[in-house]
Amino acid sequence: MSLISQLCVDEIFDPFLSMINKCPVLNTPTDWKETPDAHIFVSDLPGLKKEEVTVEVVDEGKVLQISGDRKNEEISEDNKNDKWHHVERCRGKFRRRFRLPGNAKSGEVKASMENGVLVVTVPKQEVKKPEKKVIEIEEIKGSE
Repeated sequence: MSLISQLCVDEIFDPFLSMINKCPVLNTPTDWKETPDAHIFVSDLPGLKKEEVTVEVVDEGKVLQISGDRKNEEISEDNKNDKWHHVERCRGKFRRRFRLPGNAKSGEVKASMENGVLVVTVPKQEVKKPEKKVIEIEEIKGSE
């Protein structure tokens, strides 16, 4: 039996999954989709309440930041004698940052949360295209 098999007797060893489970950022999956009217971010935050999550627009309106803290279970008289055998759920602070495109109305961001799913809507504005100016090419008359 290999050393890895001996260490992980009852589970399959997958270094990537192990890294995801231990890293709060990787364990906060977020989808970003663009509709004709807005950029929509959807984050899975199971077990968190809206009061435990912060949504901000930072860096002069250029970055959407979603952060929070997954706290450890409180020790009380009821559970002080409990013995943990295995812990996989991620704990600790997390922060996700997304650079917003130039067409984002960063002053009109809205967020809602239901059943541990955060939805952040960033409306879009029409970006003015630079005007084209045609330059007339002059003919230089030289001496012949």
